[in-house]
Amino acid sequence: MQPYPRNFSHIGLSVPDVEQALKFYTDVFGWYTIMEPSTIQNDDSPVGQMCRDVFGSEWESIRIAHLSTGDRIGIELFEFSHNEKPDNNFEYWKTGIFHFCVQDPDIEGIVEKIKEHGGKQRMPIREYYPGDKPYKMVYVEDPFGNVFEIYTHSYELTYSKGAYE
Repeated sequence: MQPYPRNFSHIGLSVPDVEQALKFYTDVFGWYTIMEPSTIQNDDSPVGQMCRDVFGSEWESIRIAHLSTGDRIGIELFEFSHNEKPDNNFEYWKTGIFHFCVQDPDIEGIVEKIKEHGGKQRMPIREYYPGDKPYKMVYVEDPFGNVFEIYTHSYELTYSKGAYE
């Protein structure tokens, strides 16, 4: 029996300052704050134990906030004590997650807004079907080094006709 497609629930981002990240993502994308920043201690509380199960016992505290996108996907922002920004936060050749994607039909406008709020544009905006369909994409970076992509159209529309043909 073929499994049914599961829904995507949320993604967690590690940031150096949870309040600054919350401001960036709400100001730039209009995402909803569903839980204000709070601190979790490495203690024997249920949430402290849950985090110890995930992160091990070497952490002291975590600042965390929760956002929601317009299509109800959750964004968890984590600020770990003693956090470090890697020299290269885009090691795409290594196994693991290397980006997420946000959809906005005004790709030029959202890229400018990202840059105005301290982010970066990592490449020129490109078209998947030049002269045929208006599907565009670009890689950008938030002010904290998290790399992500912007699409003008849904994932299904972009790839249903074979974008690489």
